[in-house]
This record gives sequence, C-alpha cells and structure tokens, in this order.
Amino acid sequence: MIRAGRQHLVRTLADLAAQQGVGIDHYTRLKPYDAAGFPKPISSEGSRTRLYDGEQVDAYLLGKPVPPLPDGKDDGDFLDRRECAALIGVAPDSWKTYKSDPVLTAARIEAGGVEHWPRHAVRAFQAGRPGDAAPKPGRPRSTGDQVPRDQVPALVAELLDADPTISAATVTERLGVHRNTGQDALTRLRADRIADHIEAHPALTPAEAAAQLGYPAGQVRRATARAGTVLRARRAAPYLTDVAAALHRAGWTTTEAAPDVQLPGDDRVVAALVLDGDRAPAPALVWDERYGWRTAASRRHPITKGAARPSEGDGVRYLVGGITPPPGDVVAALTP
Repeated sequence: MIRAGRQHLVRTLADLAAQQGVGIDHYTRLKPYDAAGFPKPISSEGSRTRLYDGEQVDAYLLGKPVPPLPDGKDDGDFLDRRECAALIGVAPDSWKTYKSDPVLTAARIEAGGVEHWPRHAVRAFQAGRPGDAAPKPGRPRSTGDQVPRDQVPALVAELLDADPTISAATVTERLGVHRNTGQDALTRLRADRIADHIEAHPALTPAEAAAQLGYPAGQVRRATARAGTVLRARRAAPYLTDVAAALHRAGWTTTEAAPDVQLPGDDRVVAALVLDGDRAPAPALVWDERYGWRTAASRRHPITKGAARPSEGDGVRYLVGGITPPPGDVVAALTP
C-alpha cells in the first residue's frame, strides 16, 4: 500500500532504472532490487507492477539507513485492488466490478500507472452497501449460496434505492446471480419506476423521467423502452379485466380472475386467459395489443415465443372485431 501522504514518492522500476542511468531491460536483467537491504516493494504481493517508496530508495542508494514507513492503518492510506478486495472480504477479480461505484470512482488515483483507492473510501463504500445484498467479509460471493430468484427483485430495489446509477454488472456481483438475471431485474425495476414517475407527471417522456430519477442515459435505453410498454399494459388492464368477467359469467372460467398480462422481450403487451370451465370453447384465449384476440390450443403455454404472429389452425383462431372489441362481442365470437 501507499502510506498516507506519500503518493508523490511512488516510483516504478522504470523510474529506478532512469535514476541509475540505464534502460529498463538492462535494469530488470541485473535485478539490483533483489539485493539484501534494498527496500521492499510497497505494492501488494503478486502485483504485476512493482512500486517503491522513493524516500527509502534514495536513502539506500546514498548508503544511509532506510527510514521505516509509517506503522498502523491510516484512513489516508492508498490501497491497490488486491488490498481493497481483502479489506471488504472478496476475491481480487471482484474488485473490477465494485470499483465502478461512484464513491470509489471519485476517490481513485493512479500511482505508477496503478489504480489505488484511499482506505476511507473503501470503508465508506462497504458501509453503504445494503446489508444482506452485500457479500460478508471473508467470504467471496462465488463461494456462497446464490440469492433465490424470488428474492432478487426486492434486493435489486434496495441496491437501486442506495444508488440510482448502479450497473447490471454491480448488481450481478453484489447478489451472486447470473448476469442475465441481474440485468433483467434491474431493467424491469427501472422500467416500473419510470412508468410510475410518468403517471405522476404525465408531461414527461420516458427519457426525461429516467433522468429525473437519476438513471444514467447509457444504462437505461432498454428500461425506457419497456416503461412505455408497462404504461400501455396498465391502460389495457381495466379492459382485460372486464373481458375476464364476461367470460366468467358465460361459464367458461371457474374464477373471475384478471388475465395474466405479460411483456415479452420484443416489448408488446400480451395477456392470457385460461378457459377452465367444462363447456369452454377453447383451452385458452390470448390478447395481443397488435391484433386483438385469438384462441390458443394449450392451457399451459398459450402465449407463443417470439414476435411472429401465430398462424391460424391447430386450435388457433383469430376473433373479429378489432383490437379491443366489447366484452360481449368477445363472448359472442366464441359462442358455438
């Protein structure tokens, strides 16, 4: 580590070679830094770049006693990535993700071409992380149990509350989940919050709402697009609920349940109604905001994958009447 207040004294092997008036290749072949009494590197063990304290090196070269470095742990000490990772109890490679946190990026310095962070900033970063979402000291996340999938949204919400600029990579590392899981949860949550903000402030565009919420423009293109779909889904919900009630009155569903609204990856609003009544004219009914109602041949998987419009036949039939026909017309179109 670089002791507090001594970052200006940091020297690399290239600096030492130049000090001796030789090239770096010649210097590393001679390895004078391996001689007995030569000051020890201040870089962490295993670092690719060796760093030395200039005051110690100068004293050695002048034949004077090498002054000791300050003892103890000062909040102003600068730590490299291995030392930072050790301080918070994670693997060194994990630091590649953590270092993007705003608290750390603001405090980062380069000394001898190597990134370092002050001890106080690393401690502040660790203290500011949501409790259960952060890896426990001394236990790298990769060695622990992953977060159950049903807990991910709540934990991502905590992380987003603490830092609106958080990236999917950081979510992945903090929670110990697959990157796709972290990305999807973060996108969905941001989209929902953008939609909430637009409902409270209808004049805003999704991009403007995202900016007001503190979300970085480069991270939320997918979320802003999805927010528009979320808003359309919310507007369609009362109509879909009315159709579900009409189908129940017709005896084709055993419960008057609201339809299962989904937002597939190509950002369209789709809803499925399982017709589980004894006299139901089809296993299920599907509504798509692009073409309205159709029947489905499967109760378990009524919504097909992909954006392609399913062809008629094999239990699929499109109902006439436009995108949002009155509930009574939907019942009439299905009546044998």
